[in-house]
Amino acid sequence: MIRHVVLAKLKPGYDAAELSSIQRELHELNCPGTVRMTAGVDAGLRDGNCDFVIVADFTDADAFHGYDRDEAHNRVRARLVQMADQVSRAQFEIEG
Repeated sequence: MIRHVVLAKLKPGYDAAELSSIQRELHELNCPGTVRMTAGVDAGLRDGNCDFVIVADFTDADAFHGYDRDEAHNRVRARLVQMADQVSRAQFEIEG
């Protein structure tokens, strides 16, 4: 299984309603091979954290690549990138 992690540092004054919409639309994506999609705003438990995180699990690398190329996902991604000063991402294998 592949775990995909995205961390975003958002621009000051970002639109919270738009971020909520992005979060909802991520959960509504229906990409084949998606096992779990989690996204949310940082809980504020430690200074210096990123503001928004996405963690998604996929059955395999092919499923991740399908998600990465998905048109609906890329529309949502573009909106998040516009709100962000920095976006970091990584994928790694997990047992499933």
